[in-house]
Amino acid sequence: MTNRTVLAEALIARTPWANATRAPLAGDASNRRYERLTDPETGRTAVLMDAPPEKGEDVRPFVRIANHLRSIGLSAPEIYAEDAEHGFLLLEDLGDDLFARLLEKHPEMERTLYEAATDVLVTLFEAPTIPLDSYGPALMTELAALAFTKYASGITGEPDDGRRERFERRFEDILHREVQGPKVLIQRDYHAENLIWLPDREGVKRVGLLDFQCAMLGHPAYDLVSLLQDVRRTVPAGIEMTMVNRYIKATGIDDHGFRTAYAVLGAQRNLRILGVFARLATEYGKPRYVDMIPATWAHLMRDLDHPALASVADMLREALPPPTPENLDRLRVA
Repeated sequence: MTNRTVLAEALIARTPWANATRAPLAGDASNRRYERLTDPETGRTAVLMDAPPEKGEDVRPFVRIANHLRSIGLSAPEIYAEDAEHGFLLLEDLGDDLFARLLEKHPEMERTLYEAATDVLVTLFEAPTIPLDSYGPALMTELAALAFTKYASGITGEPDDGRRERFERRFEDILHREVQGPKVLIQRDYHAENLIWLPDREGVKRVGLLDFQCAMLGHPAYDLVSLLQDVRRTVPAGIEMTMVNRYIKATGIDDHGFRTAYAVLGAQRNLRILGVFARLATEYGKPRYVDMIPATWAHLMRDLDHPALASVADMLREALPPPTPENLDRLRVA
């Protein structure tokens, strides 16, 4: 047995799942692994998170943020047991009804699910925050520039020609100017494959939350962009517009300022995703992420039509190679 197997079994042995059967669950783009534990007598289940510290993982932010989310009435997993030193958590099992999976079977539920997910973000807007790092203009610009250093360079094989630095100066100015206002807890990966439907609960508790350990303080539009400009599934334009309107009405936030920030943050997020997906393919041997680049590109091109992004729009269209089949193949085989 590996050392991590021994450590995991030591944690489980201290819980009611000591005799449980264990089966792997699908992971994510990180170094974390997950298993479902099932008690053979009661049928109760739990989820084991294995997040190796030696690979840069740290479960403590997950615990802290999960506790906060539950304290404000949201459905983050309860923490049953933890070994933070070695990177293990035993978590409440929220089930398998991911929004993305459920909508494949029941497309008629789309409006209901997206309304509930939007209302979760309204709750976060109204709730007190906890001390977290700020997702501010400098960091957002640095991450958006991955579109140059990982996506464009991964396709062309050539170093940046100086346009990245010009982009960074202009884009950070845009962020300082247009992304203003109150800061909320943003989960930063809030989309249909990280949300679980819990129909036996009420109100916003019907939305089970996952993958929030990288939460920061940021603009309220950020998670709404994550939800509605989803690169993993197509959200109809009517649903997107309705949910933006729903959020603005519920929070009373400035309409024009919010819509402008929504477009700017959409561009920022989609630029970052281009770079991240390219890096996952070229540096981590995960070419399946390349398949989502065309959807990411389409969202980015629409965001760039907003007047607030005029000073960088043409530059980005010229500097970033379009996701043609040939260009995507270059990322897959890099």
